[in-house]
Amino acid sequence: MEMRKVQVTGGASYIISLPKDWARAQKIKKNDPIGVLVQPDGTLLISPKISGEKMRKERTFDVSQGMDPVYLFRLLIATYIAGYSVIRLRAPSSLPAFVRTAVRDFTQMTIGQEVSEETDSSITVKDLLNPMEMPLDRTVSRMAVIVRSMHLDAVSALNIGNGTLGADVVKRDNDVDRLHWLVARQYNLILSDPNLGRSMKITPGTASAYYILSRIIERIGDHGVRIAENAGKLMDRRLETSEKDSLKEAMDIALDLFSRSIDAFYAVDLEASHRIIGMTAPLEARCADMAVKAQHHKGEIATSLVSIISSIRRIGEYTEDICENTINHIVAEGMAETASERGTDRR
Repeated sequence: MEMRKVQVTGGASYIISLPKDWARAQKIKKNDPIGVLVQPDGTLLISPKISGEKMRKERTFDVSQGMDPVYLFRLLIATYIAGYSVIRLRAPSSLPAFVRTAVRDFTQMTIGQEVSEETDSSITVKDLLNPMEMPLDRTVSRMAVIVRSMHLDAVSALNIGNGTLGADVVKRDNDVDRLHWLVARQYNLILSDPNLGRSMKITPGTASAYYILSRIIERIGDHGVRIAENAGKLMDRRLETSEKDSLKEAMDIALDLFSRSIDAFYAVDLEASHRIIGMTAPLEARCADMAVKAQHHKGEIATSLVSIISSIRRIGEYTEDICENTINHIVAEGMAETASERGTDRR
């Protein structure tokens, strides 16, 4: 950190000099305008970019015939999440066939990514999405709706013996993944471009809370897939009606807690989040009892039932994580007073 002394001119203006190396690197000349942003913690951000134009970052990867296609796809996803606007893939001669396949899968699995240029030896993918069009709150809310429907349908698929419904649950997990990747991308863009955060009216701290919430919801979605897959193994097996009813009842309780935790996050409700954490213990006890009873089955039936019950229990545990994230976020941002500080009790 460079130390600069504050000077006062005209009796009212406070002045500090800019580092010479920085000014030259940014090609700043005499009388050029400079943006000054006041950060939430009181620090000042000085930026030569004052037009509000979208920051463009580019990344190029050299590909070869011996490259692992899965590795290439992961590189593309990582580059997307990191916030790069342009991704170029190039080869010494012609592009291997798997590269085009990886790019096609990538553009289908992400939001706003399109191939803009293509030759025999290179492909360029550009980001066409305006971050302002996909605010974090709406994206995360949509994720929660999809995940809730996944779990409801996964248990329904078992109860009514509908394998098609179970398969659809697995497909919907792709929608959850692509929305989570978008949230991660938006979060990184906000961290790297304060102007974007100001335009979206969201602080880095709030963006971080949405990212954490998105990650938790994505993991809950993974358990929806696990339930659907295990339900598929049980559809041709005889289960007692009482067992199916118990699974549905436990799932209803878990999803109610999940919905309450999401509502508390959006309502900026400290007390509700705290109460919900205390409401998960009965679900855990119920699931533990169900897992013991499931042991009277043998082999794959017992294994699949216990796996489903474990996933339902995990929804309750992730609900606690959501509430803890909410409490941490509210306190860190100073967004709300507690009921005792207001002199009221909302219960």
